[in-house]
Amino acid sequence: MIRYLIIDDEHIAHDIIKGYCDMLPNMQLMKHCYDAIEALDYLSTNSIDLIFLDLNMPKLKGFDFLKTLPNKPKVIVTTAYKEYALEGYELEITDYLLKPFSFERFLKAVNKAIHIKESNPIIALSNENTQSDHIFLSSNKKHFQVKLDDILYIEAAGNYCNVFLKNDNILVRDKISNLLEKLSSENFIQVHKSFIVAKQHIHSLEGNRIKIEDTIIPIGKMYKSNVINLIK
Repeated sequence: MIRYLIIDDEHIAHDIIKGYCDMLPNMQLMKHCYDAIEALDYLSTNSIDLIFLDLNMPKLKGFDFLKTLPNKPKVIVTTAYKEYALEGYELEITDYLLKPFSFERFLKAVNKAIHIKESNPIIALSNENTQSDHIFLSSNKKHFQVKLDDILYIEAAGNYCNVFLKNDNILVRDKISNLLEKLSSENFIQVHKSFIVAKQHIHSLEGNRIKIEDTIIPIGKMYKSNVINLIK
């Protein structure tokens, strides 16, 4: 049994992490901690195997908290701030997850944390019962859970991406390349430097254009081979 602790001042972060852990075998939540002082109090009389740690918290910051621990368990940092990654690895953290992160990325970090060989991970992504069918997207300081089946296409817009859904759209502050990494290549394909489309929602292909519902999406020269392979 892997005993873990969540340390984060945002309730939604606790819900996301616990929801992911509930999809895995042998993961036991020991306590929800909403600041590092609360965690220190718990750890003074209890031992755990793994910590999911936010960095920007009141009272005591995440890395300052780590520096106080004489015997650190495995630590997976979960944060919205990528600029602290180097410092984290200097403190011997196991992995550094940038919010919002997908279940696949989360699973990779957990497998790494518990030192299980790739040939025998805590749970395999190929297991149909554990494949994530959703993704968390961050917009206006909120995390939205979106079903992958609802995503029609994604359009880059400067430092943002517009994620078009069946009945809505969400403006996300992220690069299109980062979003592509979070999506399965089996279900999504980049067809232009500014567009990713869901394969299942492609209505038709004609020349250098793709039609999804009532929207016409251009096919870039660099990505034409991707589309040709899709047809084959």
